[in-house]
Amino acid sequence: MKTIYHKAATRGHANHGWLDSWHTFSFAGYYDPQRTHFGALRVLNDDTVSAGMGFGTHPHDNMEIISIPLLGELEHQDSMGNKQVIKQGDVQVMSAGTGIQHSEKNRNHDQEVRFFQIWVFPKERNIAPRYDQKHFSEEEKKNTLLTVVSPLGSNDPGVQIHQDAWFSLGNLDKDLRLSYELHSKKNGVYVFLIEGEASINGERLQRRDGLAVTDTGSLSIEAHSDASILVMEVPV
Repeated sequence: MKTIYHKAATRGHANHGWLDSWHTFSFAGYYDPQRTHFGALRVLNDDTVSAGMGFGTHPHDNMEIISIPLLGELEHQDSMGNKQVIKQGDVQVMSAGTGIQHSEKNRNHDQEVRFFQIWVFPKERNIAPRYDQKHFSEEEKKNTLLTVVSPLGSNDPGVQIHQDAWFSLGNLDKDLRLSYELHSKKNGVYVFLIEGEASINGERLQRRDGLAVTDTGSLSIEAHSDASILVMEVPV
């Protein structure tokens, strides 16, 4: 087993006033040659958008874009004709494929919105763009790892993407122990601790720390406090 530990404070950071963004991997003005991606996982941004503000219409192509809101409501519009609001408990995926344009805005004028935006390289280039969104209750994630993203065409739950990747979310009680079994020997796992404190295969993580794990078939997870966790299994 091989691991790379990323402490929260070592992430790239950009505060634009209306947008406060932390970058686990190189993004925009932040570049670290040792942290350009983890296998197919290209971007993991931890964003806070001020009340009433947002990203204007901009293009994407050949990327699987996943948004996971933590607080507030984010309004999405795109060139496929989708106009949706995503909020805590939702997971949204946009397969940019041959090219799309979209905008994202904080729907509310009295509170900020916080969300993760995650980019995954697709399995195949120049596919037809598509959109998907699902809601998952807090109870469904209680003391388990709930699959919220899975490969297109699989029988696994969650929104689906054009990659052999699985994302899982869990809300774990203190002292809970559980394991995660990888779907493929070709994959690695990037674990991101959203809140709390937990150990992954003996490595202790705190809030917003990340751990890349390769050359293993499973993970052992122990929560040292009440904890929220995001597990991203991707080809490496």
